[in-house]
Amino acid sequence: MKFAATSALTVVTALALSGCATTSSHHETKIVSDNHISEQRANLAASTEGKGFGPQSPRDIDSVEGSNPLVFNEAPAYTEMNLCNIHFHKNAEHKGGEFTTYAGNGDGHGFKSGYKYSGTLTAKELAPVAQEICPGEHGALSVGDTIEVHYVHSSAQIEPGPTLGSCLNETIKNPQLRVETQVYVLVNDANALDFADVTKHGKVNGFYQALNIPDDTGTPIQYAGSTTGPSYNEAGSPFQVSWSVRPKVAKVDAKTVGAWCKGNAFDEDHAHGVRNLIVNPSLLSEIVR
Repeated sequence: MKFAATSALTVVTALALSGCATTSSHHETKIVSDNHISEQRANLAASTEGKGFGPQSPRDIDSVEGSNPLVFNEAPAYTEMNLCNIHFHKNAEHKGGEFTTYAGNGDGHGFKSGYKYSGTLTAKELAPVAQEICPGEHGALSVGDTIEVHYVHSSAQIEPGPTLGSCLNETIKNPQLRVETQVYVLVNDANALDFADVTKHGKVNGFYQALNIPDDTGTPIQYAGSTTGPSYNEAGSPFQVSWSVRPKVAKVDAKTVGAWCKGNAFDEDHAHGVRNLIVNPSLLSEIVR
């Protein structure tokens, strides 16, 4: 979940998630070293030290460790909030459950990094599809790829729409935020989940809701964190977010993901980059099981 701005109003209008260009699917990526990632983590620690930043995201959901002292009220259940945005990242930003395979250091800016589905797929599920899937500046998706979908919810009176700016309005610039998170793996299987279906939304009991978030992917791990995205690799996110991360991966028909990217209510047409996993205990909340 990426807010890319410094003031509340700018955040509302910018919220460019991570990388907006979609001009080429053949981008050459230079992979950075372990030292580069270590330097980014050191810079994050230095830039947040003594500044009062709250707990950050993403994290290892299998670990309960965390010593950040800042506490904020947990957001209500998502069924009592308005869905404001849906977007996804290539590879999981979080680690744990069925997504523990490290994709690598990537380019240092959130691409070709993160975590992949740690299970196995059949040869049939991995058979290539003819069309490009959600091509962007940093490449298209492929069968077998992992994506982390963020169903973002707000306590503000809003309607679902493009960018995370849809989560704020003129009357409430600091709403409570909750992200329901589901990790999917793309397969070549028409019997797998339809991405249009799992992103379908409508009103229920007066609230805008994602109507078909999978309910068979494990008990969500709930924790206090922040917005994510690679723009925060070396800077703390100032936003307070209640996270709910499902530990099991769901299989989705790759062709339906490609079709969704060609037209949806959120103007999403490509996968976004990932923030480095937060490993500094002073930047993590303690998870209470």
